[in-house]
Order: sequence, then C-alpha cells, then structure tokens
Amino acid sequence: MELPDYTIEQLETQESLTFPTMTNDEAVELGLMAVAVIRERELNLSVEIQLGGDTVFHAKLKDTNAGNNSWLDRKAATAMHFGQSSLLLRKQLERDNQMLDELSEDHEVLAAHGGSVPIRVGGEIVGTITMSGEPDWVDHAAVIETINRYLAR
Repeated sequence: MELPDYTIEQLETQESLTFPTMTNDEAVELGLMAVAVIRERELNLSVEIQLGGDTVFHAKLKDTNAGNNSWLDRKAATAMHFGQSSLLLRKQLERDNQMLDELSEDHEVLAAHGGSVPIRVGGEIVGTITMSGEPDWVDHAAVIETINRYLAR
C-alpha cells in the first residue's frame, strides 16, 4: 500500500465518499472487506464499525489487543463529533497550530489521530469505520481502501 503524505485537500475530497445504504449486514460485509485489506497488506490493525452508536463489527488482527480499544473509541468519537475523518482534523489542527482541547471540552474522549472515517448515507453520518494499530496515516489509508473497494463492488 502506498503511504501518501495526505494533504488537507486530498482528505477533503475523500469526505465526499457516501454509501447508498448501511444496514447491520452491510456493515459486517464492510468489516469483512476491511479484514481482507488488512490481511493482504499484512498490517497490524484492529477494525471497528459503529452504526448509530452501536458496535456492529469488531475484529483484531495480528498483535492488536485491548490497548487498541480506547484508540478505536476515541478516533470514532472524533469522526462523529466533527463530522469528518480523524486524520483531516489532525491535519487541520497542525495547519492552524491548534490543540484538540481548544476545539472541544470532550478532548479526553477524542483523539486527533487518523484512522476513523464517517459512514455517510444520503448526506447524513450514520456511523464510523475505524482502524488502529499502525501509524495513523496507515490506519487511514486502509480505511479508505476498504471503503473504495466496498463502493466499487
């Protein structure tokens, strides 16, 4: 997997990725596709898909463990709170020389690290797909590859 040094513009373009629908069954299908991407790329990642605040899919591969749970939760909370990918938020904070705690009182339950992308259906955010275990741009790249594969099927 190529590991781009994502620009804000590239990340903003990815924000337009939308799903036609997203049921629990479709979320599991998306999760299994994520597992396939992780295995193909021989990555050390855990993946979680949440819909409506409920965890619908969760898998831990290679050396990921309970320590990844808080990262998954915090990245997903960030994507939901700000309505954009957690990597885009990190890049915007870096550009603006800001800290997360300047934007939200909930900064202890959030994480401005890449790896979570909102799941949008009809312009509405219905959940998140989140990965954790590698450097955050790798987590993000694996999520985007998974979404692109799912939408192209």
